[in-house]
Amino acid sequence: MTLVLAARAGKITPEMEWVASRENVDVTVIQKGLAEGTIVIPRNILRKDFNYTGIGQGLRIKVNALIGTSSDRIDWEMEERKLANVEEVGCDALMDLSTGGDIDGMRRLILSKANIAVGSVPVYQAAVEAIESRGSIVDMTADDMFASIEKHAADGVDFMAIHTALNFDVIKRLQTSGRVTDVVSRGGAFLTGWMLHNELENPLYEQFDRLLEILKKYDVTLSMGDAIRPGSTADSLDGAQLEGLIVAGELVARAQEAGIQVMVEGPGHVPMNHIEATMLLQKRVCHGAPYFILGNLATDVAPGYDHITAAIGGALAGATGADFLCYVTPAEHLGLPTEQDVRDGAIAAQIAAHVADLAKGNKQAWERDLQMARARVALDTDRQIELSIDPEKSRAAFSQKGAGGHCAACGEECASDVAAKYFGIG
Repeated sequence: MTLVLAARAGKITPEMEWVASRENVDVTVIQKGLAEGTIVIPRNILRKDFNYTGIGQGLRIKVNALIGTSSDRIDWEMEERKLANVEEVGCDALMDLSTGGDIDGMRRLILSKANIAVGSVPVYQAAVEAIESRGSIVDMTADDMFASIEKHAADGVDFMAIHTALNFDVIKRLQTSGRVTDVVSRGGAFLTGWMLHNELENPLYEQFDRLLEILKKYDVTLSMGDAIRPGSTADSLDGAQLEGLIVAGELVARAQEAGIQVMVEGPGHVPMNHIEATMLLQKRVCHGAPYFILGNLATDVAPGYDHITAAIGGALAGATGADFLCYVTPAEHLGLPTEQDVRDGAIAAQIAAHVADLAKGNKQAWERDLQMARARVALDTDRQIELSIDPEKSRAAFSQKGAGGHCAACGEECASDVAAKYFGIG
């Protein structure tokens, strides 16, 4: 029985209790959200006792990280260190996007080591294997795609990005939309090329019930991939994006009816004046399903700093409806991320999520900020380090300034000390 069907049957599961405890809410809030489709808890039935996380309405905004091998870099030890890094800085989930080397072995290693939800994109592996066995992605078959999905599910993957909301109507709209960047989603590009070459409908759309059967068997959360997402601010909210969103909404309703956990992936490049409208449209069209976004990147002109542009957009997106932020690293648009890039991207996304939680009035977020303010007034450096999003960096900074407990800006003439001395504050 899936978590959705359990919730609808009035059952309280250990996963619901775990999430309710972390969120400091009554477990019936989680049960109701699962039953209605406004909350998901990515958890494959084959994986037990990891740090479950709830994503969706009324919960703290969560952060996802990306790791994995490629044909240009196959270093399992590095990917293990990246995994340790993203868990250390508090990411709630990660996705294995491996496309090089022993893809199965890398995924299974991550699943064995991770203490957080693990996602994947099965069509990546199906495409790579089609190249290896038949010489081309367009020679991939529908059975190849579904076999890859089944294999990932059987290995224990908790959520999968699957590009179901792509059909010929969406492609036709794309061809007439005047888009600048066409298709920037890797999975979307694979499928678009396959469809146009073979003159066949997307199997992941056409055989959606077949997909739901696999997901239901393992209670894998469907993360509906945004195959047609805009890859530049110029393309935000164009006809192709909106057409894809309408298709996604129709499929969300079918998945929810079947008792499948489902969230919807959203765009990366969105100018700030489009962000709120994008969030409202998704929630309206997709029946309140949790929204999983890449960024949002609020500008296209900051290569090397896209973790910052994504944090700016992500904070506003989270405050206006997004539930799950996929981090963006400084290496976005430039190359493969290093371990430091991964850490920087994860921390930037954590900051964005916390800022958005504050804007939404989340009690846990406000309490953390309040405790930090009090620790600063008390010159309690240990408590400030403990409360900071990046304790390692805070600890290093405090150790460099020497003894005395004063900040570099004020020195011994600390504003808090002066106020306490002359005005009786403290």
